[in-house]
Amino acid sequence: MRIGFIGLGRMGANMVRRLVRDGHEIVVYNRTPEKTREAEGEGAIASYSIEELVGKLEKPRAAWIMVPAGDATEAQIAELMEHLEPGDTIVDGGNTNFHDDQRRHPALKAKGINYVDAGVSGGVWGLKVGYCLMVGGEAAAVEPLVPIFTTLAPPNGYMHVGGPGAGHYVKMVHNGIEYGLMQAYAEGFDLMRSAGKDGVPEGQRYDFNVAAIAEVWRRGSVVASWLLDLTSAALAESPTLERFTGHVSDSGEGRWTIQTAVETAVPVPVLAESLFARFRSRQDHTFGDKLLSAMREQFGGHREQK
Repeated sequence: MRIGFIGLGRMGANMVRRLVRDGHEIVVYNRTPEKTREAEGEGAIASYSIEELVGKLEKPRAAWIMVPAGDATEAQIAELMEHLEPGDTIVDGGNTNFHDDQRRHPALKAKGINYVDAGVSGGVWGLKVGYCLMVGGEAAAVEPLVPIFTTLAPPNGYMHVGGPGAGHYVKMVHNGIEYGLMQAYAEGFDLMRSAGKDGVPEGQRYDFNVAAIAEVWRRGSVVASWLLDLTSAALAESPTLERFTGHVSDSGEGRWTIQTAVETAVPVPVLAESLFARFRSRQDHTFGDKLLSAMREQFGGHREQK
């Protein structure tokens, strides 16, 4: 299948690589031409403007946007609309607020343009293991894209979860849960590491090898998970996590999850506390905060803000 792909960042470039390797024809555009040329060298079809990208697609066209949510995505949609025609489809694969999807869908539909929202999880590991895809939109718009979803996702790793905005709603909740899981690991390992500190009563003092414990928990433990795998990898690389400050950022979805919970009167105390812990980390850093930073780098390539 031929599809346009806009945005060749950490995830976007690897998604293109995965698609190209499975035989799809991917027309790419990136704001910086160096990344476009790099993708071309790996089998993609280069374009150096949105107009050129659209011109190289076959009708009915489909263009996947993989740029930061907000103004950057809005700008790309606006520019695409100058060149697309009725029957064409725009896919937003970024971490967009589902309210934006609900606004865009009727506006684009009025002009005959299909709109699909795709929540994407997999980070820097997606090229190798595939991306979990949570897809929202009308069935008639989603169905033609199934070959793309099938290539990007591992077996049974994508789902059409509902109408416009549903994909990004599910991805929002997914990331809210991710915050809570990460916080639980961070606090637990912080407690074990603190067992050897001065001031701990003699009978309760232990010098735990937290890297080794993370590794053994990966085997048969009920808390085993991919996040624990990444935690173990981070601790194996640096048991004291000295290169991390513990300043933990949040990318938006955690806040939206809590806001949505408030709007719908659904109690989510663990998810809320995990978000507030990230706010606190920017004032006072613990070993647990450093572990959170290390996990974010492991799964998503997220670097600490300086």
